[in-house]
Amino acid sequence: MKNQLLALSLLFCAACTATKEQSGESLGSVERMDPSIDALINADAQIELLGEGYSWSEGPLWIESQKMLLFTDVPNNVIHKWTEKNGVEVFLTPSGYTGTTPTVSREPGANGLTLDRQGNLLVCQHGDRRVSRYDGTFDKPEPKFSTLADRFDGKRLSSPNDLVVRSNGDIFFTDPPYGLRKLDEDPDKEIPFNGVYKLSTDGKVTVLVDSLTKPNGIALAPDEKTLLVANSDPAKAIWYVFDITAGDSLANARIFYDATAMVNETNPGVPDGFKIDKDGNVFASGPGGIWIFNSKGTVIGKVRLPDATANCALADDGKTLFMTSKNKLLRLKMR
Repeated sequence: MKNQLLALSLLFCAACTATKEQSGESLGSVERMDPSIDALINADAQIELLGEGYSWSEGPLWIESQKMLLFTDVPNNVIHKWTEKNGVEVFLTPSGYTGTTPTVSREPGANGLTLDRQGNLLVCQHGDRRVSRYDGTFDKPEPKFSTLADRFDGKRLSSPNDLVVRSNGDIFFTDPPYGLRKLDEDPDKEIPFNGVYKLSTDGKVTVLVDSLTKPNGIALAPDEKTLLVANSDPAKAIWYVFDITAGDSLANARIFYDATAMVNETNPGVPDGFKIDKDGNVFASGPGGIWIFNSKGTVIGKVRLPDATANCALADDGKTLFMTSKNKLLRLKMR
């Protein structure tokens, strides 16, 4: 899709002041690149610090029934929870590697989280190299999981990263090599490519895309007719979009947005996790923070953050944005 970033920046660039950490360091700012951003984010919206001190925060998921946010610290093998009343607490450990022998994973913990249509927590587990269902409870958590997918064509997955559930129960997920010690060169990597997969309700795993270098974040459009995938490769920092055919293959592959030219030291991060709201607006981690696209793929604003940002989650009917940025958990009350 045509890059309109520079033109929009010249016309509409403005920023709202963010709150400060106790040290005085800025948490970030909102860059308003198109007037339509005003319908999503109020002019006085503030970025808030909810927690910090994590090795790499990821996988934020708002659970409305519990009024809590779950998020992962992948290197430390922990799922945390945040509530308005108690702040951040440990929810579950171990979260992604549950074995008893020393793990050989460079990032053993859970990564992406979502809920299935029955309200069960689904987890991408790096260390166990699987997509699993959490079988414990929210009020008394314990590390109990059932494997949903850990192999394709008889070979072990590398390190499932992110996932999304379709209304019929099918699960789409990505499998880059980030949990493996030597990434693509790791001797324990059994599948030669990094894939985008579908896990059907009957348990069948089907590869949908095998040509992306580092498939990462994944989401369905509100009408479930298209699939959006982030490629977290600095050399190909691209969001791709695919049409889903009647037979559930992917067709008409195309670039949603190419941010490769924006990857540099002043814009830390690459396309990673993202969410799509009910109107088709995309909130996507990328170079420099969270990029906000409208449903046509136009960048209408950014949440500028000083650190590489892994993911985000929407809550309160899309009025609140939670962000996992390096070692921090942040919140932006938008509307």
